[in-house]
Amino acid sequence: MAGSEAEPLLLLVRDAFPRTVRLVASARLREPVLAPLADSGDELDLLAEIEGATSGRLVAEERGLGGLSENELVHGVPHAKFINASFAYAKPRGAMRFNPANRGAWYAALAIETCIAEVGHHLTKALADAGDFNAVVEYGELLASMSGIFVDLRGDPQHPALDPDPSRGYAAGNALAAQARAEGHNGIIYPSVRHPGGTCIAALWPNVVQSVMQGAMVRLTWAGSPEYVSEAL
Repeated sequence: MAGSEAEPLLLLVRDAFPRTVRLVASARLREPVLAPLADSGDELDLLAEIEGATSGRLVAEERGLGGLSENELVHGVPHAKFINASFAYAKPRGAMRFNPANRGAWYAALAIETCIAEVGHHLTKALADAGDFNAVVEYGELLASMSGIFVDLRGDPQHPALDPDPSRGYAAGNALAAQARAEGHNGIIYPSVRHPGGTCIAALWPNVVQSVMQGAMVRLTWAGSPEYVSEAL
């Protein structure tokens, strides 16, 4: 247990997860978007320099961005760009469950079914906001290991941070995450809000995410209604 007089005690656990799963849109797994525009290596370098001026990840790696210091990011490890991007590209104009608007986190789960339920929920909401439940989206697994000291909410499913209503859950979750970061803990383990029985992990620091490799592909399809179908590719 850890904490201070001004903050609640956090239930902590030392744990190791040899295989966690995160889903990323398949477009991010393809070759650089500018590559077809270049006729030579020199031209590609020039285009990459132009892209870098507006790339949140590259700006963060060079001089930090928002609530993220460049010293926190990882370099020279497999798929470092995906790790760094998850922290540099926080959701615009708003927080998520365990990260503020100016600093991301690496959200993963222990099972692909949990990832699909979480991603499917948020995409369904986005389609509802757009007024069109017709979409086909493909995702790729990013598999990673994690270990260390985590805040453990698995035994506290009624914790305010797990409220399904973002207007309540996200504020409580961000307060919890801020305390966890201040105390130097690796992340938060919590029961999935969208997949009963599932377990999620929010890694709060880039170096917590280890040995990343690409896994299988999955497709989610909406055909005119909020119900979607998922299939392995």
